[in-house]
Amino acid sequence: MERLDHFLSGAQVASRKELKALLKAGSVTINGTVCKDGSQKIDPARDEIRYLGQLVEADRRVILLLYKPAGYVTSTDDPRDPTVMELLPPAYRRYAPVPVGRLDKQTEGLLLLTNDGALAHRLISPKYEVEKEYFAIHEGQTCEEDVRAFQEGLVLADGTRCKPAVLTPLGPGQSRVIVTEGKYHQVRRMLASRGCPVQYLRRDREGSLTLAGMEPGQIRELTPQEALELDR
Repeated sequence: MERLDHFLSGAQVASRKELKALLKAGSVTINGTVCKDGSQKIDPARDEIRYLGQLVEADRRVILLLYKPAGYVTSTDDPRDPTVMELLPPAYRRYAPVPVGRLDKQTEGLLLLTNDGALAHRLISPKYEVEKEYFAIHEGQTCEEDVRAFQEGLVLADGTRCKPAVLTPLGPGQSRVIVTEGKYHQVRRMLASRGCPVQYLRRDREGSLTLAGMEPGQIRELTPQEALELDR
């Protein structure tokens, strides 16, 4: 939430000083209702702000956290399958956020979307070593030998080299995996290379962000504090 006058000023409708007169004249509406109070709190993602009848859109960084359900592809457009963009509330679409990295069609879990290209690059690039934590249900059982192999960095059958990762066995058919890169189907391929083909995969954490309190298909905007943590 932010003040109406701050929003209008940021959108370069007028200066703070000029805005007082414009508001007093009834030139601004919120969701169709005239508002003359510059201190009125608004939600730019949901409220429709108009000045002299024209929609006001400010350039605004948006960072969204989606609990991606299975069955959706991580793409802005796909001719065959539903995409994660279809789960985006209409109010956010005007800010043109795009997925940060990928989760394959059958993988569930935490997926960020943003219109901040520099942030997206930092989150994706192995250089910055942002942790991504996964929960996997798989065939077989991982063991200490697998843990060491992950720590050393696996080389997959096609020659793909993976950075050192953390594997935590959780008992028969279940493991947690933490990686700092996002190669194609990486976690699935890493576990399969150790004789543990994945049957279910969910990303539970990226950096300091988790799915706490969310259900598949839910989406929310990050709090200012969460966004600040990502910028560090």
